[in-house]
Amino acid sequence: MDINEVAMGVIINACNGRDKIDKAFDAMGQLDFDAARALLEEADKDLLQAHNAQTETIQAQAAGENTEYSLLFTHAQDTLMTITSEHRIAKNLLNVFEAMSAQIETLRA
Repeated sequence: MDINEVAMGVIINACNGRDKIDKAFDAMGQLDFDAARALLEEADKDLLQAHNAQTETIQAQAAGENTEYSLLFTHAQDTLMTITSEHRIAKNLLNVFEAMSAQIETLRA
């Protein structure tokens, strides 16, 4: 296993997810909640790929496979953790924005 190759895969997938999260925030700003939800679901798939690569690496190390230390892998884990938090926040904010939008529509009626 090339730890730096795995790290780059984690970073690329996590950042692809972040791009979709950013687009979801844009959709929320336009009150296009269906598009935002679809983008967050796509981001979830990217983050799952990144998480799986990270988990496989950790499991290999735990099973005794000798893996060199990689600052890039540490960075990849940090990137994944940060973007996963952004994803959770975006999903929660989507629910809040949908509820607020529904309340506003009720008041307008």
